[in-house]
Amino acid sequence: MEELRHQNHSINFSNPTTSAFLRKLKDYAPNSSQLVGLLIAAGFILLLLTVLCIIFFSPLILFTSPIWFPIGTFLFVVTAGFMSLCGFGVALVAGLSWIYRYFRGVHPPGSDRFDYARSPIDDTASHIKDYETQYGGYRDIA
Repeated sequence: MEELRHQNHSINFSNPTTSAFLRKLKDYAPNSSQLVGLLIAAGFILLLLTVLCIIFFSPLILFTSPIWFPIGTFLFVVTAGFMSLCGFGVALVAGLSWIYRYFRGVHPPGSDRFDYARSPIDDTASHIKDYETQYGGYRDIA
């Protein structure tokens, strides 16, 4: 068991067939300029196929557009509604999580600004209560 822990786990290709295969693969591997040329050729072929598809299928698309336009509009509205619903759901969960953490006393990010904005409202309410107690006959029941 101890011998297995200390063994070197490097991969050696001692098999002559594997070594010969890797040497042949390295000999036929393209260099960087050949690779760039291959990518440019593939891009050109893809562009050519796209243009040919547009040329050959435009009459079919044009004649069937009264079918495709309502279907596309419906799919767009359904997709936009679903994405909006997901976004509102994420915002609702994030807001409820923030409120839960705030009332638990964890002080989530932004709680200091919330406390700062709340303090003038508390001060105003306190001043109104003091004014009513002094001039209006306000009685504190609690």
